[in-house]
Amino acid sequence: MNEFELVAEPREDIGKGASRRLRRDGKLPGIIYGTNKDASMVTFNHNDLMHHLEQEAFYSRVLTLKIGKKKEKVVLKDLQRHPYKAILLHIDLQRIDEEQKLSMKIPLHFINEDKCAGVKQDGGVISHVVTELEIVCLPKDLPEYLEVDMLEVALNQSIHLSDIELPEGVQVASLLHGGDDTQPIASVQIPKVIAIEEEEGVDIEEGAEEGAEEGAEESGEDVGESGKDDTASQDNES
Repeated sequence: MNEFELVAEPREDIGKGASRRLRRDGKLPGIIYGTNKDASMVTFNHNDLMHHLEQEAFYSRVLTLKIGKKKEKVVLKDLQRHPYKAILLHIDLQRIDEEQKLSMKIPLHFINEDKCAGVKQDGGVISHVVTELEIVCLPKDLPEYLEVDMLEVALNQSIHLSDIELPEGVQVASLLHGGDDTQPIASVQIPKVIAIEEEEGVDIEEGAEEGAEEGAEESGEDVGESGKDDTASQDNES
C-alpha cells in the first residue's frame, strides 16, 4: 500500500494577487481545515503534487501532511485545475480525527468485464452508469476503491447499488439519507449500432412487404378493370 507524505509551508499572503505570484514561482496555494481547528493557509510544490496525482490511490487515501516538524493526517477534499492548461490552481485538505467518521468519494473498479456473461455469450457491451461512490466510514476503514463484479451479468441486466459488497465498517452515504438501493451502477446492453441496424432492417423488410402487397392489389384492380373494358368492347362490336 502506497503511503503519501505532503510537505507544505505556511503562508501569510492571501488573495488572488498573492496566489498568482505563488503559481508563477511554482507553488500551489492550499488550505487545511477540520477537527474544530482554525483553517491554515499553506503552499505546496506544484510539481510534487502533480506527481502524486498520477496515482489513483492519492485521491482516496489518508495522507500525511508535514509542516515544519509537525505532522498530521488529512484527506483530499477538493482540487481546482486550470480549465485548459495542465496546472493546478488550488487544493483543499481536511484534517481527520481517527475517532470520527468521514465522508469520501471512492472510485469503482469493475472486474471480470472480459468474462462477463452478457458480453461473451451475447455480444453485449458494458455501460458504466456510476464510476464513484460517496461512502462514510472511520479513517482506519477507508478503502482505496470498491469492486463491482460483472462476471454473471447477462444481456439487458444491471448491477445495482445493493449488489456492491462493502467492506466492514463502510456505508454508502446516499443510503444513510434514504437513497434508493436499486440505483443502477452498470448494465450490459446490445451495442447501439447493431440495435439501430436491426431496427432499420425490420423497417426495410416491413416496407418491402407492404409495398409488395400494395403493388399486387393495384395490379389486380387494373387487370380486373381492363378485363371489363375488353368484354364491353366485344359486346358492342357483336
